[in-house]
Amino acid sequence: MPYSREAKTMRFYDATRFLFPRNFHLRLFTLCFGAVHLPLIAFCITEAVVRQWDWRLFVPLLAATITGTAAAIGAIWALLAPVAHATTLLRMLQRGQRIAEVPEGGPDLVGELLRGVAHAAAETSARIERLADAAEKDMLTGLRNRRGFLDAVAPLLHRERTAVVAMLDLDHFKAINDRFGHDAGDEVLREFAHRLGGALRRSDLSARWGGEEFAVLLPDTGLDTAREIIERLRAGLRANPIAAGTGHALTFSCGMAVARDYATLAKAMGDADDALYGAKHAGRNRTMT
Repeated sequence: MPYSREAKTMRFYDATRFLFPRNFHLRLFTLCFGAVHLPLIAFCITEAVVRQWDWRLFVPLLAATITGTAAAIGAIWALLAPVAHATTLLRMLQRGQRIAEVPEGGPDLVGELLRGVAHAAAETSARIERLADAAEKDMLTGLRNRRGFLDAVAPLLHRERTAVVAMLDLDHFKAINDRFGHDAGDEVLREFAHRLGGALRRSDLSARWGGEEFAVLLPDTGLDTAREIIERLRAGLRANPIAAGTGHALTFSCGMAVARDYATLAKAMGDADDALYGAKHAGRNRTMT
């Protein structure tokens, strides 16, 4: 089967790999250096054969050859700069780093290479975004999941500061799933997540902790203020109930605890969880600390 042009080019590339096998620039310069010096070499051979050395021709030819070689090496180095830049960008993609901008090339081989890198960068960035969403976001409600919540909380509690952790659990949610199906239950979760986000401040963090349980961090907040924020959510549910076609107005129970820094977060969440169970046992639809 005859070689294509690309295959023949690759064969020549492989055949010249003994010249600086780890440096393509030097290999290319070596080939260009030999090609540029062919006229000078031919002149020297001719002068040696006829045994007549004409310095008046040799010196200008040598100077022109050296000048042309230097200019060619500089031009080739500049032409290879986009290739080197594209290689650097590809290494960044392999390491999972984001690429802010890829320079545009012309309608030539280098331009095609840069466009390919730009396309790969866009695809990789989109894939990273999807993976980040899948890893840290609850796809049903759009809130953070447990991992996303803990990752976002860490920088907020890097030094000692008062924050309140609230654990919220929807009351009688299993009955909604059992009587009306999981689609109705999913709609209730989405709507509650939306209401929760509307009741919180911009500085607060919320997450779907699991099932029908939600976690909230209220930084730089005392228990009294945190209770007011949660009760505002409860008042909104009373004024505009989430029924999801079930005729059953949704309520929730809440437990709260104070976290002083990230080291005390786990204990605070455990305390909030205990308070949540206390609210459940006390009759639901209430907040306990």
